[in-house]
Amino acid sequence: MRARISTRCGSSGFWVHADWYKVHRYGRGDIETTMDAAQLYEMLRKTQEPKGYYFNKDREMTFGLLEGLLTNKERYGYMCCPCRLAANDRETDRDIICPCVYRAPDVKEYGSCYCSLYVSEDWNREKIPHAYVPERRPAEKVK
Repeated sequence: MRARISTRCGSSGFWVHADWYKVHRYGRGDIETTMDAAQLYEMLRKTQEPKGYYFNKDREMTFGLLEGLLTNKERYGYMCCPCRLAANDRETDRDIICPCVYRAPDVKEYGSCYCSLYVSEDWNREKIPHAYVPERRPAEKVK
């Protein structure tokens, strides 16, 4: 399988071949490097923290979710939210490709996104309660 990594996830211009917990990236000269959950963490952290979105400080949970994103990349060809059911149709699932379109309003209102991968700085510092985040995705999109 060859596809582009979604630019919404902070990468651009790399062709990928995905397997279970790794993404093989082919850049200039087809030099292969392996992206695992730790590398995905660093890549996304650098692009998302300046926007005010932080990874959950529970690293075990965070890395489990990142591995789920990589698994979904292999399974569907795009990194959709591992906490939601995907339709295996990019256009239908466009709203749940991480970071999903619901992240900003979820973090603004509750301090975390639906799956608690992305949180606010105050949420991580426990300055705000860790409340349940309800599903914002319309029921007709969940099949």
